[in-house]
Amino acid sequence: MHNDLDFEKPISDLEAKIHELKKLASEDESIDTSDEIQRLESRLQEATREVYSKLTPAQKTMVARTARRPHFLDYAKRLFTEFTPLAGDRSFGEDAAIQAGLARFRGQPVAVLGQEKGNDTKSRIKHNFGSPRPEGYRKAIRIMEMADRFGLPVISLVDTAGAYPGVGAEERGQAEAIARSTEMCLGLKVPMVSVVIGEGGSGGAIAIAAANKVYMLEHAIYSVISPEGAASILWRDATRSREAATAMKITAQDLKALGVIDDIIPEPLGGAHRDPEAAIDATGNVINAAIAELSKLSPDEVRKVRREKFLAIGRNL
Repeated sequence: MHNDLDFEKPISDLEAKIHELKKLASEDESIDTSDEIQRLESRLQEATREVYSKLTPAQKTMVARTARRPHFLDYAKRLFTEFTPLAGDRSFGEDAAIQAGLARFRGQPVAVLGQEKGNDTKSRIKHNFGSPRPEGYRKAIRIMEMADRFGLPVISLVDTAGAYPGVGAEERGQAEAIARSTEMCLGLKVPMVSVVIGEGGSGGAIAIAAANKVYMLEHAIYSVISPEGAASILWRDATRSREAATAMKITAQDLKALGVIDDIIPEPLGGAHRDPEAAIDATGNVINAAIAELSKLSPDEVRKVRREKFLAIGRNL
């Protein structure tokens, strides 16, 4: 696949050389390239570690957005069994940008919801590039109400550039739907755990992320507006997005320091896109621990702790 991360060129060059040597060895068994491959793999590890140890916020934004990163359906396939997607908001229609339904997580019944961006042209169009319309958020509310009624923990996986800003979406009450979904999250009496697995954009993200525990993958981002949008508004110059990304404190490391999220989930060396299964498994372990901890609380305590968590954000800044 084409590498859309320009800062990874030293890494991709080494990967290409290793691939060529392995191909050469497979075509001619008389050629021994094992020593050279081992040397290049060692250099690859060093180069990857060096590049990813000093990513800028703008570069982390690129990593969070890359199409090679695992998306909601990848997580659903590996983390959950008996996943049964439920469609429609029982008011207007279906929105494929938000996937929601019931499943088992390590044997425990749960409700699952999240944004799906798609991984090729056809699926991206189907899922509207992960930007939900009002019916998507109303579907999420329906699933959360069901979870609350039957005592099922809620797991949400956030990956969206933001809610869809189209005319039709606004006419159908986009802002109201986002507000109602956020309100539903805060009012749940069952544990809710949210993970920003890629891009967490604006109200479109927090509408399903006002949870008891909020985590971010190491190279994910979470912001009130995209760096490009902020630069366009503040300086009328979208090319200053790198400056905006730094100023807005959108990385997992910044948001952990500010108390906006609870913790950071480490990614495999070189990002989740280099070892999706390891990244997904690490996410599952964190979710499992969080649900186990929250399950010790009574329903009223679950809601009280969640509300206090969000009210406390910013108090000590």
